[in-house]
Amino acid sequence: MPRYAVIHPRDQRADDIYIEGDDLELWFTDGWAVLSDTNGVCLAIPSGQGAHIQRVDDQEPAPHKE
Repeated sequence: MPRYAVIHPRDQRADDIYIEGDDLELWFTDGWAVLSDTNGVCLAIPSGQGAHIQRVDDQEPAPHKE
C-alpha cells in the first residue's frame, strides 16, 4: 500500500501528515503536487509552499531464524 509523508517547512511542522491508500497516486501538474485515488483528489499542495513529499511504504520485517 503506498504511503507518503508530507513534511512542511519548520514554521509549519504542525501540518505534517502521512497519507496512504491502496490506489493512491502522486502526480504533478501546473505547479501542484496532487495525491489522488479512485475517489478523486485527496490532497493538493502548491509547489511554492516548500513541502517535501516522501514515499515511506512500510516493509514487513525479515523472518527471525531460530
